[in-house]
Amino acid sequence: MEGVKPKLLVIEVWNLGDLAVATPFLRAASAQFDVTLLAKPYALDMQRRFWPQIKICPFMAPWTGFSQKYHVWRWPLMEMLRIRRALAAEKFDMGVSAHRARLGGDPRDHALLKILGVRERIGFPNVGSAVFLTKSLACPAPGSHSYDSWRAIAQAIGLELPAPDQLPAPLPRREKMVLIHTGARHAVRVWPLENYRGLAGKLRASGIEVQIVCTPDQEGWWKQNGETNVASPTTVSKLIQLTDRAGAFIGNDSGPGHVAALCGVPTFTIFGPQVPELWVPLHPRAEYVEGKPCPFKPCSDDCRFPKPFCIQDLTEESVWKRVEPFVRNQLPEAAPLPR
Repeated sequence: MEGVKPKLLVIEVWNLGDLAVATPFLRAASAQFDVTLLAKPYALDMQRRFWPQIKICPFMAPWTGFSQKYHVWRWPLMEMLRIRRALAAEKFDMGVSAHRARLGGDPRDHALLKILGVRERIGFPNVGSAVFLTKSLACPAPGSHSYDSWRAIAQAIGLELPAPDQLPAPLPRREKMVLIHTGARHAVRVWPLENYRGLAGKLRASGIEVQIVCTPDQEGWWKQNGETNVASPTTVSKLIQLTDRAGAFIGNDSGPGHVAALCGVPTFTIFGPQVPELWVPLHPRAEYVEGKPCPFKPCSDDCRFPKPFCIQDLTEESVWKRVEPFVRNQLPEAAPLPR
């Protein structure tokens, strides 16, 4: 029927950072498609701010958990059947998955597209999953940014996304507060809290307001160490509200940094087990410090050593040498920072 957009199902059931990186694709796709996004429930919070025209189907995919992900007897099978019926009834014209693993795309996403009866199924094949796809794409070059996967998907459905360094630049920030987020989904990505405390002290010594934001399990440590301005938001909406007050963001390689970039806040990321080129937030003034060398990079969930030295051995002094010019550039009207 003329004027009716084709229906597109987008599968992105992983984490907050993955959803943030997918945002340029979702915005571009919504102009030409009737888009439904299958994602974790916090996508509803992101929808209100970043893609209000997209439909959200909330789904906690059990295979994305940190542990017991393949204990099928624990999976919410009735809920999964309900979602399957609802999505199959939509009769999607097209479905895509851009998630990339070591050998290609995500076979679980590809099988799901087939089970849901999506007519045209597009993704990066992996371990025989090409049998579920109607169009198999070559993976972007090793070492390319995760956003490049969405650029390849976009091209396959007739869209053009700009290169990461050509994305529209956000307006300059007027806010003068630095938000330091010390949490991460995986412990191996967390820089020591005592080091973050040192950075906050140096910034405050020069008169810069600092807001400490953390995960709920870290809040007690901060309060025990004298921090009075600490927040541990339990929803993405609350995280966005805090981020909107910031002129600069400092944190681990984790979802909140990607959300900050979407909000237009320049980010400084302290990397550990991941490769920065793959996951630096999509902001033209994003900066980072890379973790110590390790032969097993990139890794994300666990560490082969007694401690993740790639991030824990980054000293406060070495990170401050990079943070100090970053903050001066983002908050040029602030008092001179201690060197």
